[in-house]
Amino acid sequence: MARGGRSEPHRPLRIATWNINSLRLRRDRLTALTDALEPDILCLQETKVPDELFPDQLPAEVGLPHFARRGMKSYNGVAILSRIPFELVKDSPDWCGKGDCRHLAVRLDLPGGPVELHNFYVPAGGDIPDPDQNPKFAHKLAFVAEARKHFADGGTPARTIVVGDLNIAPLENDVWSHRQLLDVVSHTPVETEALTAWCKTGFTDAVRHFVPLDEKLFTWWSYRNRDWRASDRGRRLDHIWVSDDLTGTLERQTVLKDARDWALASDHVPVCVEMRV
Repeated sequence: MARGGRSEPHRPLRIATWNINSLRLRRDRLTALTDALEPDILCLQETKVPDELFPDQLPAEVGLPHFARRGMKSYNGVAILSRIPFELVKDSPDWCGKGDCRHLAVRLDLPGGPVELHNFYVPAGGDIPDPDQNPKFAHKLAFVAEARKHFADGGTPARTIVVGDLNIAPLENDVWSHRQLLDVVSHTPVETEALTAWCKTGFTDAVRHFVPLDEKLFTWWSYRNRDWRASDRGRRLDHIWVSDDLTGTLERQTVLKDARDWALASDHVPVCVEMRV
C-alpha cells in the first residue's frame, strides 16, 4: 500500500529533494519518483514556471496534495509538495534583494513537534570562478554568505531542515576528481568553505551521515557526458541537512541514481532521507 494510505502512528518521515529542471518538461516523471521513493514531502527546484501557470492539480495527482510554490517564467523556481498540511513561512528574506524565486520555507506540525523546512536553489555561478570577472559567481558567493548569516543570527537552529540544489560539492569525494575540479565552479575552495561554514551554523549533512567520507557520492551528471554511467563524472550538488538536534532521528538515505536514465531525465537525481520526527 502507498505510504499515503498507511495510518501507523509516528511512522518515519520521508523528505525528498529534486532539481526537476523544468516542471513543464518533466511533470510525468513525478509519478516515477513518488512510486520509487514514496516521499511524504517533495521539494523541487528549477520548476521554471510562474505561479499563475503552476499545475495546481498535479500535487494531488501524485499523492502530495498540500503544496506551495514560488516561481517565475523560464528560470529558477521552487515548490514544496506534501502529504502533510503545513503553514507557509511568510517572513523569509529576499536573498540578495533579487526576488528571483530561489527559496521557500514552510512549518510542519509533526508528532515530535513543529519542524521548519527550507527549500533552496542556490545560484549556479556561471563558468568563471572569479567574482570580479563574473557577476554570477559574485551573486553565488553573496547568496551563500547571506544564508549562512541568516541562520547564524537566528541562534542554534532547532527542528529545522534545509534541502535543495545548493550547487556546491563540498567534499573531496563529492566530485569525480578533486584535483581536476579545484578551479571549476561548484568545487572551488571559496565555495566549499562557504557552504561548510553555512552547514556549521548548526546542521548535520544528513546524506553523508550514512555515507563514509572516503566513498564517492554524486547527485548530478552533466548532459555533456554521452554515457554518463560509464564515465561517472558526477558531483554532489543536492543536499539535505538537519539541525543537530534532529541528527538522532535519521534512519536512512537514498540517492535515486537510476532516475538519471529516465526518459527526458534531469541532470540531477532525487535525494531522500528517512527520519522519525
